Amino acid sequence: MMMMADTLTNNVRLENSASSKVKPIAEIELQDTITSTAIDIIDPPPPPANENPQDAWLPITESRNGNTFTATCHLLCSGIGVQLLFLPMGFISLGWSWGIVWLTVAYSWQLYTIWLLVNLHESSVTVPDPQINNNNNGNIRYSRFLHLAMVAFGEKLGKLLAMFPTLYLSGGTCVMYIITGASTMERLYQLVNCENHVGCNAKAFMTAAEWFLVFICLAIFIALFFPNLNSLAPVTLIGSITALVYSTLLWLLSLTNSNRPVSAGAQTTVDAGGIRDVLNGIGFIALSFRGHNLVLEIQGTIPTNPKQPSRKPMWRGVIISYLVIAVCMYPLAIVGYWAYGNTKMNGGILTSFTEINQNKTSKYIIGTIHLIILINYLCAFQIFAMPTFDNFERLYTSKKNKPCPRWVRATIKVFIGGLTYFISVAVPFLPNLGALTGSIALPLTLVYPCFMWLMIKKPRRFSKMWCLNLVLGSLGTMLSVLLATAAMWSLIADGLHANFFNPR
Repeated sequence: MMMMADTLTNNVRLENSASSKVKPIAEIELQDTITSTAIDIIDPPPPPANENPQDAWLPITESRNGNTFTATCHLLCSGIGVQLLFLPMGFISLGWSWGIVWLTVAYSWQLYTIWLLVNLHESSVTVPDPQINNNNNGNIRYSRFLHLAMVAFGEKLGKLLAMFPTLYLSGGTCVMYIITGASTMERLYQLVNCENHVGCNAKAFMTAAEWFLVFICLAIFIALFFPNLNSLAPVTLIGSITALVYSTLLWLLSLTNSNRPVSAGAQTTVDAGGIRDVLNGIGFIALSFRGHNLVLEIQGTIPTNPKQPSRKPMWRGVIISYLVIAVCMYPLAIVGYWAYGNTKMNGGILTSFTEINQNKTSKYIIGTIHLIILINYLCAFQIFAMPTFDNFERLYTSKKNKPCPRWVRATIKVFIGGLTYFISVAVPFLPNLGALTGSIALPLTLVYPCFMWLMIKKPRRFSKMWCLNLVLGSLGTMLSVLLATAAMWSLIADGLHANFFNPR
């Protein structure tokens, strides 16, 4: 019995001594874990080898906390803009049936190319990446259109093909918003301060250049409060709501206040001029779709992992946003053509609505529509300016190898605001060149995504995806050439009043 007790006592002592040896080891491991975590917080680990380390410093990819809701807001705000007001003009030469058919074809075509871009955002194949300088296999995020073009077509050819369209669709669109936004402010001032809608001249209060300055100051002031693309979600939400509201108000008021025109058929003749008008009508509808230059950037704000890739919430955002865009586009195009089909509509549906219904509609209602459109322009300016901010900050971070301080970011935004203001004053007739420049940039929407899919995904030759993308890419290229030719033809036939440095 005593021997059993001694044995039990010895076992307990051995267990206690073993636990005393294990306890310090556990404490050491816990202390190492805490220390390593603290080190990671103070000095974060480097990004994976297949990611550009600059992405964490630049405004497009600085924050990756987006979701379906923020993506929907960004897509709506960038997809509905000033071009929507000119959509009914495409029906004048095409008529009811062909106008609706081409609008549906263009809508489906550009929605398909968005699907291609969403699925190309994260590549799972071996491709040479000029920005990372090695061949990477999988998990590569292409958060900028130019980057994806360089990977797909090669560094030199990719820059040659995508540089101008991306610059025009970001910086050029900002200039367009300055010009059209300033004219909207001018008309709003005239509506508020005149007894009759056309009874006074707003230029007696400020010149066109001064209206440009007011708009760009407001836009850059707003931009100073939002450091990155993901933080713009409240702004793009307001932009989306205002776009839906003003488009709905325009077609509803046009439907209730306007009389159906005597003739609403296609107003074209079978001659050279008629062919030109048809091509221009096709161009008005095709150029109504914008935002493809921002799809990859918007998806870059969404987090990704193997179980929940970014393409899933992004595609849900695309579906929701483009259903809303369809709700805005179809009624505005059809009702706008029904109400103003006999007019020239040179200034778009907003100008026609104001001129024809000024005696039937309260000036306060018309002024409210102009105010809503102005707010939409200011919001849309922010998201289209973001790639330009990103490019300038990339120059700084590449040279200094560190993130931009706040004062540098503010300086860059003020400089870009001044640059776009200078261009708008120097080339105030830029909207008259919209058909030509837009047709040159159209391949970014309809062509490049198809050929990118072929170059990166490399589908089996003569498979369905191979044939579909090859056919659509080829048709899009021919369409862009035809639209550019028609736009140049119109400029030659109708003339261009090039009022350099003389905005009116």
